[in-house]
Amino acid sequence: MARFFQPKKKTTLNQKHQAVSVTKLDHQGAGIAFQDNKPVFIDGALPGEEVLMQLTESKSKFARAKLIKVLKPSGERVEPFCPHYGECGGCDLQHLAHSAQIEHKQQALSQLMAKFAGQTLALSAPVCCDDQGYRRRARLSLLWDKKSSQLQFGFRRKQSKNIVTVTDCAVLEPSLNALLPELKTLLSDFARPDQLGHVELVKGDNTRVLVLRHLAPLAKADMAALSGFAEQHALTLYLMPASDELKLICGPEAEYLEAGVTIPFLPSHFIQVNQQVNQAMVKQALSWLDVQPQDRVLDLFCGLGNFSLPLAKLAKEVVGVEGVDDMVRHAQSNAARNQISNTDFYQANLEQDMTNEAWAGEKFAKVLLDPARAGAAGIVEQLARLGAQRVVYVSCNPATLARDSQSLLSQGYQLVKLGMLDMFPHTSHLESMALFVKNR
Repeated sequence: MARFFQPKKKTTLNQKHQAVSVTKLDHQGAGIAFQDNKPVFIDGALPGEEVLMQLTESKSKFARAKLIKVLKPSGERVEPFCPHYGECGGCDLQHLAHSAQIEHKQQALSQLMAKFAGQTLALSAPVCCDDQGYRRRARLSLLWDKKSSQLQFGFRRKQSKNIVTVTDCAVLEPSLNALLPELKTLLSDFARPDQLGHVELVKGDNTRVLVLRHLAPLAKADMAALSGFAEQHALTLYLMPASDELKLICGPEAEYLEAGVTIPFLPSHFIQVNQQVNQAMVKQALSWLDVQPQDRVLDLFCGLGNFSLPLAKLAKEVVGVEGVDDMVRHAQSNAARNQISNTDFYQANLEQDMTNEAWAGEKFAKVLLDPARAGAAGIVEQLARLGAQRVVYVSCNPATLARDSQSLLSQGYQLVKLGMLDMFPHTSHLESMALFVKNR
């Protein structure tokens, strides 16, 4: 019997305002209510609240909704301190007290590790910082609005390409934040503001860095005005005429001093945005690894040497491995700058088998990993073979930490310590650190 395709009837989304009770937060900070046993994710809603919501999406297993009104607020709800909150996509938890944010992230970390790694343990004290003025770098989007003949200058809206104009950001380092109003005015007066891409601001310990991405050559008058602005404010100025090109115009190379070492960097390099937490994080990692003078230590995803160089002051030898060749060269230079001679740095794709790599031919007593959000699935399976007795894993994604933990546990390691790092207050980003010790 022939069968004919019959398209499913489209179901009309019920967009009436509905009152629901919020029971918990998801790992991205959205409130969760349940309708007919189906979770409904509501940005801006908190556990224990009665809210009025409007469905925006409904799937077979979940739905999403917009918060219309809080009918019964949580005792942990606070008034957001930023006037742009609700529009700007930079922060998504300002409506929740900072202490409650930390508690939520700790619970989320514990739950994920218990679910996927099968281990529960009391968390170490969270590594915290000031919850405002903590960002030492930021990228501001630029877009010329033809209709209004105005330069949009600020941050993207949540889940949107549209820009919210921001000239006062409370989580940005104060000396960078102070530049925003005058910088917006300056760029708005350029001859071709429609040919500007973005601005990046970075705070070093010795200078503040301004990077301007431009899509066409700057007019002489605009270049003079920009250079004058940089000199007036003692900035290091770079132009970015292409996405992979930096042109230094004036000012010294930026550097930061942490954990007893000086680390020069380019604005294109990755550095941790939260200086307070980074300092405490490095100190905690060194303590958890319990580095001894006879130890050989392996630092995977080493970047510029943020961990490698402080480790080298305690260990016999440190080997750093990084995927980006330019950062490897700078890590080598940074070691020389600090008169550290017991380090070696290598470039390698850490998603591949490292068996034949020169640095993998010897044993390491301790290993530190600080991978990107994708985690360390390739290299983590090889750690026991390298002889590591202690492994510290610094994670910016608890899901991949939980996944990689399964491999470490299967290799005979035990999860001994676990703690949350409050690297990004008022956002749902969750950073953490875990210590694994080899069972003897």
